[in-house]
Amino acid sequence: MLQEQQRDADRSTDERQLATEGRRRPRRRLALIGGALAVALAGGGAAAYAFGAFSDVGDPVSFGAAHEPAAATGDVAPGVRMPTGPKASFVRSSRLPDGTQIAQTTLTGAKSGFKGDVWVWTPKEYNDPRYAKSAFPVLISLPGGRGYPKNYWGTGPGLGLQQAVSDGVKAGTSLPFILVMPVINADTKHHFDGSDIPGQPKMGTWMVDDIPDFARANFRTFDSRDGWAFMGSSSGGFGGLKHVLKYPDRFKAVIASGVDTVPDSPLWKGNKQAMDANNPEELAAKLIKESGPDVYISFQIGTKESGRAIAEKFMQNYGKGPVHTRLQVIQDGEHNGKSYVRGMKEGSLAWISKVMAAPTPTSVGVPEPK
Repeated sequence: MLQEQQRDADRSTDERQLATEGRRRPRRRLALIGGALAVALAGGGAAAYAFGAFSDVGDPVSFGAAHEPAAATGDVAPGVRMPTGPKASFVRSSRLPDGTQIAQTTLTGAKSGFKGDVWVWTPKEYNDPRYAKSAFPVLISLPGGRGYPKNYWGTGPGLGLQQAVSDGVKAGTSLPFILVMPVINADTKHHFDGSDIPGQPKMGTWMVDDIPDFARANFRTFDSRDGWAFMGSSSGGFGGLKHVLKYPDRFKAVIASGVDTVPDSPLWKGNKQAMDANNPEELAAKLIKESGPDVYISFQIGTKESGRAIAEKFMQNYGKGPVHTRLQVIQDGEHNGKSYVRGMKEGSLAWISKVMAAPTPTSVGVPEPK
C-alpha cells in the first residue's frame, strides 16, 4: 500500500542522509583547522560551535533549571503546570549555532512498558527568566521510516526543524514550541501504526500517555489540550493524525506530511475491530457525529510525490464540522523531511501557531536579558 511503500522510501532518503550525524565525537576536543575556523574561534561561542570546533556531545543537560525553583514558589498563572518530576537524565546530542541544544534520554514508559529513546529541544525563550512562570506548547515530532532506534528530527538538526521554529519565533510567525521527538516503532523490522496492536508492544500508549507524561515531568506545560500537538512525516504523520482524531480531548492539532489515512501494518492480521479503532477515517466520522471537540489538521504534500489525492479525498469526506483541514502543497517537494520542513516554513508552522496556546512572558522583578 501507499503508506508502506512511502514510509520505507522515507527511511531510505532521510535516515541514510543522517546516518553519520548522530555519531559521538571526542569530548572537549579543539580542532585546529585554520582559515575560516580560526575566525570562528576568535568570534567565540555559537560561531565556533557552528564550525564544529568544540564537541560537548554526551555532556549532561538541564532545561530551565536556573529559574524554575524560584518560579514554582511564586504565583503561577492558571493553566500552567510546572515540571512534576521525576526529572530525566539528559545528555547533549547536538548544539545549534544559536546556543540551543538537542538532548537525549532513555525512557521506560510506565503505562506501555516500552523502553526507547527520546530527544528534546527547547527554544531560547524557555530559558529566558521572563518566561520562568510560563508554560510552553509541546509539538511531538514523529519521523517516517522505521523510526527506530532513532528519530531523525532529533538526531538530524540539519533537516532544519529546530531552525524553522527559531526563525518563525523571530519573525513572529511561530510559537516557541518545545519539540519532543520519540522513537515511534519497537524494532527495525515492523511498523506498528502508532497503535496498541493486539499481542504487540503498546506503541499507541507509548505515544499518547508515556510521552506526554514524560514532557509534563520535565517541562513547563499547559494543562489543556491547547498546548499539545503533533507533527510527523509519512508513518509518523499517520500516527500524529490518528492520535489527534482518537484523543481530541488531549491533543488539538497536527501537521501530517506525506501520509496515508488508513492503518495498513501486516501485524493487525485481519483484526478489523482493533484496526477500525485506530483508523483516522473511522475516527473522523465518529468525531463529526459527536460534534467535537474541534481538531485542526494540516496535510502537507510535495508536488514530486504521490498521495495528494488521498489527502484531498479525506478533506472532502471528513473536513467538516469539528474536523478542520487544510492542505499545504510544497512546490517541487519530495517525500522527505527537508521538503516537509520547507512546507512548515511556508505556511503550516504559522497555521498551527494560531490555534495553539502561547507562552506569556513577565517582566515583574526580572531583569531584561543582555
